[in-house]
Amino acid sequence: MSHLHFFFFPLMAHGHMIPTLDMAKLVASHGVKATIITTPLNESVFSKAIQRSKQVGTEIDIRVIKFQAVENGLPEGCERLDLIPSDDLLSNFATATTMMQEPFEQLLQECRPDCLVSDMFLPWTSDSADKFNIPRLVFHGTSYFALCAADSIRHYMPFKNVSSDSETFAVPNLPNQIKLTRTQLSPFDLIEEEESMSPKIKALRESGMKGYGIVFNSFYELEPDYAEHYTKVLGRKTWAIGPLSLCNRDSDDKAERGKKNSIDKR
Repeated sequence: MSHLHFFFFPLMAHGHMIPTLDMAKLVASHGVKATIITTPLNESVFSKAIQRSKQVGTEIDIRVIKFQAVENGLPEGCERLDLIPSDDLLSNFATATTMMQEPFEQLLQECRPDCLVSDMFLPWTSDSADKFNIPRLVFHGTSYFALCAADSIRHYMPFKNVSSDSETFAVPNLPNQIKLTRTQLSPFDLIEEEESMSPKIKALRESGMKGYGIVFNSFYELEPDYAEHYTKVLGRKTWAIGPLSLCNRDSDDKAERGKKNSIDKR
């Protein structure tokens, strides 16, 4: 497998970069070359861990793309979510990430990786991967349960059946009985008509359904009912990042799945 090369491109936020680093180290520990894509300010988040990995013989690297903060109305050096001074500038930050597409595609053309694992909040990377015929996996920094619940809420809209924000409603078609109130939902969950969605939200949803599956920041043993629900009921291919393995949960045979598809950290 030494000829394989994976690109990892997380959103610039600690909750996304740290698990992506763990993923890259896990893949690299099995003889696959791993390259993490980030911005100049965030290089230090990865550099020490990458140096330690190189010392034990794993092939892991980092490539930097300029982040156009000032050009998009952000303060100088505002290259990570926790550095945004106001929520009013979140849209500016999102726009700045889209301006990374051209230099990112230059890297794809230069390196021609065999696989791209990119963040759900960078939906334009799906188009970039398609352009160069590179398989893309979507990284979700959340759990199986969260996406199962979100899918049910979008599909069934159970919040429409309550008369007040404080009244509870059951989230249907889940392995367990889950009750919520409207106040516990995000504004995106409360959008009733797809036509009412902004182009950015549509792009996020569509991007998550494309490609070769979703990588979760979770592990099968933590939430097996929801891992099975997401793959078998909703019919989607997924991988789970666990403390011991990166596992494909797309097989019908659990025993064989564990033998064939688990990449165990030695």
